[in-house]
Amino acid sequence: MIEPAHALPVVRQCTLLDLSRSSVYYAPQPVTASALALMRRIDELHLNHPFAGARMLRDFLIQEGITVGRRHVGTLMKRMGIEALYRRPNTSRKHPKHPVFPYRLRGLEITRPNHVWAMDITYLPMRKGFVYLAAVLDWATRRVLSWRLSNTLTTDFCLDAVEAACQRFGSPEIFNTDQGCQFTSSDFVELLKTHGIQQSMDGKGRWVDNVFVERLWKSVKYEEVYLHAYDSVTQARHGLECYFRFYNERRPHSSLDGKTPDQVYFEALPSQAAA
Repeated sequence: MIEPAHALPVVRQCTLLDLSRSSVYYAPQPVTASALALMRRIDELHLNHPFAGARMLRDFLIQEGITVGRRHVGTLMKRMGIEALYRRPNTSRKHPKHPVFPYRLRGLEITRPNHVWAMDITYLPMRKGFVYLAAVLDWATRRVLSWRLSNTLTTDFCLDAVEAACQRFGSPEIFNTDQGCQFTSSDFVELLKTHGIQQSMDGKGRWVDNVFVERLWKSVKYEEVYLHAYDSVTQARHGLECYFRFYNERRPHSSLDGKTPDQVYFEALPSQAAA
């Protein structure tokens, strides 16, 4: 975006793009090996104890002989994009540009494909870094419809995943997410409106409102990510591509009477079309 060799001075380029000069000259610092190892362990603990905040995670780590402070744990949790999941009163006023939509799934019977899709973002450790994974899941069949990787928690890779799912499988009636800023952004809200999709959001800290995506993350991490220390984003992408193919085509689900997501998803589509 900024071209130091351009005839226009860098200061002027920053002014025109509404960027601070410090952001142009900032050089990102690599995450240390010890911090990466700690982040991976925090991620594992968070999967098994989603209610645990920074204090409890610190205490878990101390029990394992890892001396760390609560604030450092909290800082790493923010970097990873995770937080303790528990119900809290919503006393803050909503920003008009970032609306929070109601949770539309309570009491709703969801038994057919493309009725409700869900989406979330999770942190994935690698050997020398980490990436974020966003996935779109069909609620009734557990099928992963699309996914994308990113090294930053921005909105664009979420938009790409939704567009890919809609182009290949059509549009659902309802799209459920948490209240993350990626999903309350004007770009994301407008994308769903363009496709005629109703937007639904979990209650603040209500992980059970999007429980199937939370279960997907646990499967992905314990069955794939933690077994392979990816050396690069390219390797991570290849590993996840193989895993999601296995997950959709071959992995049986007890909640689907032992069938795979592909079997349930595609078997139901002809009957829907006939109806």
